[in-house]
Amino acid sequence: MTLWGWILIACLVSMATKLAGYLVPTKLLDNPRMLRVAGSVTIGLLAALTAVNTVAAGTQVVADARLAALAAAAIALWFRAPFLGVVAAGAAAAALARLLGAA
Repeated sequence: MTLWGWILIACLVSMATKLAGYLVPTKLLDNPRMLRVAGSVTIGLLAALTAVNTVAAGTQVVADARLAALAAAAIALWFRAPFLGVVAAGAAAAALARLLGAA
């Protein structure tokens, strides 16, 4: 099967999964336990994505300017900076780290 065939199958599976979500009874979704699980899964997936994008380069673990950017963004979040401030702090930290020789 060609690459486009696999892409088409993935699209169909994705759409079928989304449509199946509409068949879940509202009573099940309004359960407080389900809301906690959904919130926890979302946070876990976002944390995993952030970790992988911060320290991975292909198949290797690296420490570079992205770690400084993540640390600066975390500090800005700690001080409850607005979203644009968090992004600016991360970008400035990455730029400074690269200027000082981080890869």
